[in-house]
Amino acid sequence: MNGDTQKRASARYRASCHCGAVQYEVTADPVDAKLCHCRDCQRLHGAPMQWAAIFHKADVRMIRGEAHLRYYHVETGRHEHVLPCKVSCRLCDTLIADEGRRMWLAFPTLFDFGLPPQVPGGFKPSCHIFYGMRVMDVDDGLPKWAGHKDKSERLG
Repeated sequence: MNGDTQKRASARYRASCHCGAVQYEVTADPVDAKLCHCRDCQRLHGAPMQWAAIFHKADVRMIRGEAHLRYYHVETGRHEHVLPCKVSCRLCDTLIADEGRRMWLAFPTLFDFGLPPQVPGGFKPSCHIFYGMRVMDVDDGLPKWAGHKDKSERLG
């Protein structure tokens, strides 16, 4: 993620946790957006799927509350900043993002798209991934992949 020492590009979108202690902005549109049905996402989000908009980490800048971030490494089950990891607010426990080595998988519901929300096109999911693990069928016309997009069997 960009620090304050780098040239500041103007923010396109801003996101925050539930309590507002953690806030970040992105300076570009998402590279892609997906709905993930893997078991880790189901359990960590307490939902049948996770909606993520994918950004290059260079386009993400924390603007408030970096000290309140908590990291969770799924593979080890430990709270440590080892990539890839889950990022949350340690004050309100809102899941903020999945941080990868080069990418930031943001959760679009944390962005301010106005009321009623006008979700920009780049945030709209292009497909379902790990659809073979789904706990419910989704009939939305989007491509459905057994694993990662374009790298696994297409299920629908």
